Amino acid sequence: MTMKWSQWALVAGALAIPAMVNAMPPTPAMLSNACAGCHGVHGASAGPSMPSLSNQSKVAIVEAMKKFKSGERPSTVMGRLAKGYSDADFEAMGEFFAKQKIHFTQQTLDAAKVAKGAALQEKNCQRCHLEDGKEGKDDSPVMASQWLPYMQIQMDQYLSGKRKMPEKMAEKVKPLSKEELDALLHFYASVKK
Repeated sequence: MTMKWSQWALVAGALAIPAMVNAMPPTPAMLSNACAGCHGVHGASAGPSMPSLSNQSKVAIVEAMKKFKSGERPSTVMGRLAKGYSDADFEAMGEFFAKQKIHFTQQTLDAAKVAKGAALQEKNCQRCHLEDGKEGKDDSPVMASQWLPYMQIQMDQYLSGKRKMPEKMAEKVKPLSKEELDALLHFYASVKK
């Protein structure tokens, strides 16, 4: 039995379709699904040492990923993972997470520290961490309702010099005591709607 030219064309076309589908670039959502194991579905972290990525500034995510990839920002896992992505992938992931609804965590916090931290935020941080930290200006991350242990780890890295503190942040943070910084972090962790 011999195949006609039209039958061969049909078979060749059918074989080409899966190759074309596999050649399509991954969507931002597909790229971001790889983050869900640690950062939660749609960037809503369920783990106290992992930040929520939902509603973060695209610029903040892209810059963080580039710093993980280069080794400028310390990490245990992220540096290795970031090496597998291109700058275009970082842009796509940043865009995806920036569009997600902010995730509000449920944490047990010290009410006195929260109250003290609210005053400190208004005096020192509101120009970059807008709306009580629910929005980040430019490359400033969203701080509202992030896990307290995660923020404490990051602040320790800044204070120890393991992580470079942005100059505009250093101007406000350096004069604060450790107790004031802890109160400020309690405030950010407490922010809800």
